[in-house]
Amino acid sequence: MSTPSATPGSGWVEIIGRATAEAFASAFTEQVLLETSAGSKAIAGAAAIRRFFDATRGMYDSIVFVHETATELRIHLEWEGVFQGAPIAGATILTRDAGGKIDRIRLYHRPYEQVIAFSAELARRLDGQMETGIFHP
Repeated sequence: MSTPSATPGSGWVEIIGRATAEAFASAFTEQVLLETSAGSKAIAGAAAIRRFFDATRGMYDSIVFVHETATELRIHLEWEGVFQGAPIAGATILTRDAGGKIDRIRLYHRPYEQVIAFSAELARRLDGQMETGIFHP
C-alpha cells in the first residue's frame, strides 16, 4: 500500500499544474479517460483532459483537498471548495496501471445544483476547444 502524501492532493495538483502538454501527458496512459459528474460521457486522451483541467482551474473561488487515501493502483481524494459563491465538494479517484501511469480519472461534484452550474460554465469556457455537448447547456 502506498503512503498518501503529507498534504492531501499535492501529487495530483503537481500533475495538473505541469507547464507543458508533454509533461502533463507523461503522467497518463495513452487510453486515459476522465469520467465526471459534470459531463454525460467520458473525455478521452491527455490533451482533452488537460483542456478540461485548464478550464476548471479558474472556476473555483477556492478549493482544497481535505483527505487522501492511496493504494498501489488507486488514489482517492476528497475536496471542498466554493464555486460561484456557493459551497461545492466532491471526490477525485485516480486509477493507475501496473507501471504507475494514470489510466482513469473519476471526478464527482456535489450538490446537484452546483453540478449543473459547473457543467454549464464548463460548456461556456470550453466552447470551440472541444465537444461541449456533453455538458449542461
